Amino acid sequence: MNNWIDKASRRISKIAVPSLMKYIVITMGAVYVLDMIFQNLLSSLLVFNLPAIMSGQVWRVITFIFLPINSSPIFIIFALYFYYMIGEALESSWGYAKFNLFYIVGIIGTILAGLLTGFATNHFLNMSLFFAFAILYPEFEVRLFFILPIKVKWLAYVNAAYFLFQFIFSTWPQRIALLISVANIILFFHGDVIRRIKNNKRQREWRRQFKR
Repeated sequence: MNNWIDKASRRISKIAVPSLMKYIVITMGAVYVLDMIFQNLLSSLLVFNLPAIMSGQVWRVITFIFLPINSSPIFIIFALYFYYMIGEALESSWGYAKFNLFYIVGIIGTILAGLLTGFATNHFLNMSLFFAFAILYPEFEVRLFFILPIKVKWLAYVNAAYFLFQFIFSTWPQRIALLISVANIILFFHGDVIRRIKNNKRQREWRRQFKR
């Protein structure tokens, strides 16, 4: 799978955008400001709406990725900075072409989920970025509510529990859509997760033998 990812990354390297998350975050911020001025008019034109898409508003297939979260100005600044930081960290670790591929796969998965259920947001797309960051940098600390230091791996566990809760209490089409929406995580990290589980198992066995 990693060979496929590396080959695909090389193929899109000529059209890949360096610092992609910077441009997405700037656009999100602009949408947020314009929504404040025009009372959410812009967001209503960008949101994924399947009937509207089928009637000819095809831009909605992609523009939903630029929708900011609905929150206070202070929190939105923090959220956008966090998205930017995550994107830059992933790009630094992978290279901009591979990060572009990860984000594109996430977008495609979200669009497929939207076509299946009629509903799609960038929530799980952004969550997939956070999961990727937490897998690569589990010990990184953030300031929760700008005060409490907490490692991102614990926040990832909370988000994973929320995802699992939604999966359990959803219909089967919604469950399939949820899995498709995080296809980028599954494709990019399933091997790493399996290796970590095996390593943890070996470490536990070694500790039990050592105690004997």
